[in-house]
Amino acid sequence: MSKSSQFLREYKLVVVGGGGVGKSALTIQFIQSHFVDEYDPTIEDSYRKQCVVDEEVALLDVLDTAGQEEYSAMREQVSDFMIPRYMRTGEGFLCVYSITSRNSFEEISTFYQQILRVKDKDYYPIIIVANKCDLESERVVSTQEGRDLARSFGCKFVETSAKQKINVDEAFYSLVREIRRFNRENDARGTSRNSPSGRKKKKNKCTIL
Repeated sequence: MSKSSQFLREYKLVVVGGGGVGKSALTIQFIQSHFVDEYDPTIEDSYRKQCVVDEEVALLDVLDTAGQEEYSAMREQVSDFMIPRYMRTGEGFLCVYSITSRNSFEEISTFYQQILRVKDKDYYPIIIVANKCDLESERVVSTQEGRDLARSFGCKFVETSAKQKINVDEAFYSLVREIRRFNRENDARGTSRNSPSGRKKKKNKCTIL
């Protein structure tokens, strides 16, 4: 039996980032293969797509957090009750900024730290996504800055264009791979702890696209 015909695993992916960075455009381009130029920023939408990643069938449940993330990042320290539900339930996160917005780039650190705090982890499946790479003439955040930020987090980095469908699928597929790797390492640590001579080891790989 091929891997693609085995158990259908569902992955809960969450797209976060500042306002106007193209989260909805990225999500809709990935799910429906068309570009949406204008989108209601107050709408939170969930989409589902079945695809094959590395010969394994996956059902992706993608949440576009439009309209909420700008506030959640600012209220994180107030109360656990203020933490958005998606922060608790997401298995992996695309942290998106626009290469045309320095402010959206600087917000990524806030989202990243909030995710780790909510998950109570030193590492979690996260991809840093630099969107709107088709707008090179308007770029204010260099590719190297994005790579350096991702490297400091131990995350993968990818530049995308929702408009021209550049690396859109790769961003989501990379996140699925990171979730799988994260789960495998957690399983391995659990097996190691349960073995007579097991010793807990901390692993934090960094791979940059």
